[in-house]
Amino acid sequence: MDYKIGLLGRVFVLALSLFFLAYIITKDAGAFAISLFFILTFVQLILLIRYAESSFKKVRQFLDNIKQNNYSTVYPVKFDGTETDDLHIEFNAILAKLKEDQLEKEANFQYFRTVFQHLSIGLITFEADGSVQILNTAAKRMLNIDKLNHIQEISKINKELYQAIDHLRTGGSELIKIAHPDGIMQLSVYAIELVLRDVKFKLVSLQNIQSELEEKEMEAWQNLIRVLTHEIMNSIAPISSLAATISSDLKSKIKSKGSVEQEDLQDYQMGISTIEKRSEGLINFVSDFRSLAHVPTPKFTAIKIRELFDRLDILFQNQLEEKEIKFTKEILPNDLLLFADCALIEQVLINLTQNAIHAVEDTELKEIKLGAFIDDNGKIIIEVKDTGKGIEEEAMNKIFIPFFTTKQKGSGIGLSLSKQIMRRHKGNLQVKSKVGEGTVFKLIFNA
Repeated sequence: MDYKIGLLGRVFVLALSLFFLAYIITKDAGAFAISLFFILTFVQLILLIRYAESSFKKVRQFLDNIKQNNYSTVYPVKFDGTETDDLHIEFNAILAKLKEDQLEKEANFQYFRTVFQHLSIGLITFEADGSVQILNTAAKRMLNIDKLNHIQEISKINKELYQAIDHLRTGGSELIKIAHPDGIMQLSVYAIELVLRDVKFKLVSLQNIQSELEEKEMEAWQNLIRVLTHEIMNSIAPISSLAATISSDLKSKIKSKGSVEQEDLQDYQMGISTIEKRSEGLINFVSDFRSLAHVPTPKFTAIKIRELFDRLDILFQNQLEEKEIKFTKEILPNDLLLFADCALIEQVLINLTQNAIHAVEDTELKEIKLGAFIDDNGKIIIEVKDTGKGIEEEAMNKIFIPFFTTKQKGSGIGLSLSKQIMRRHKGNLQVKSKVGEGTVFKLIFNA
């Protein structure tokens, strides 16, 4: 109210000055009087403008304080009920709230920064130009450095690690081995691309999984030794026993210098033939193991999945018709391409399709479906579904172990070989099954 009264008063005085100026001009009061009233009117106009701008200056100053994050300014309050006083009260309340929000934001930032630094997983964030924003303590320890200004500096530590970090896209991961003063490290590198306030940056996590890999490796060796021991002992035990029996019998014959009858010769021949067959079985077993241990390096080419599925359809056509199995294919999109080794991936699909055929042989509903699509993470997925009796839970944890099989006539290397082929493609082979509801094998190819 005080501002309005002051403004109206100054407008009234200015109007009165203009009235008297006009009056003396019309009366020819003289140059001095006219000049005096003109100066007086001009001064009144200046005072009116300054008074009108006084409130705007305070608002401008208030906005400048906000713009510069200066929330410590306090506007004087006289508690006299004037509009200026009310304006100052509002200014102070707004600045106090903004200051409180700023302190809370800084506290949250410090909290998350502390958590970020104390994580056991190494974390690095850098912008599109390569400038590093944050490097936590775990990452410094893994890379054996004190600071990192540009992501390209990692190439001096390990070129493969830098290439992985540079080329990985959201959801991508890679396993990199690096030398460290404490020993060899196996780093699992995972990347996420983000956009924050129109600024692109990448978050990379580094996790040393050396101990986990060693544990799994030891477990794998134990499983392998257990299988090898079992298979070899099964073959050698009867061979050794039979050979010892024949040898003992022959020694006794030679010692007694007796003649060998025709019937004994037939028994010896049968025994030697049995030893030969079991030896061949052992040789085949070792041959299978050798093929499992030497998966060739993939030769990547563009594969039309539609044509790949069609070849499988032709390959298994006779078996499918004989056993009255319904075989369907679904590809989305229809022209979906896969960059992989055609021969190796075809071998994987042959193994899985053959297993699916065996799975549905004794079921009422006999269906096998091949599917291919791109999932939400941009990965190409190939599925082999069957309506068979499913895999028991106990066997689910063992089906990828070499030489483990639930079939009477099976080497037990098909799924193990398929798993290795997918790993060579930086992908994975997963299975989902429930007894009585069929099985789904998924070939997952990273984008």
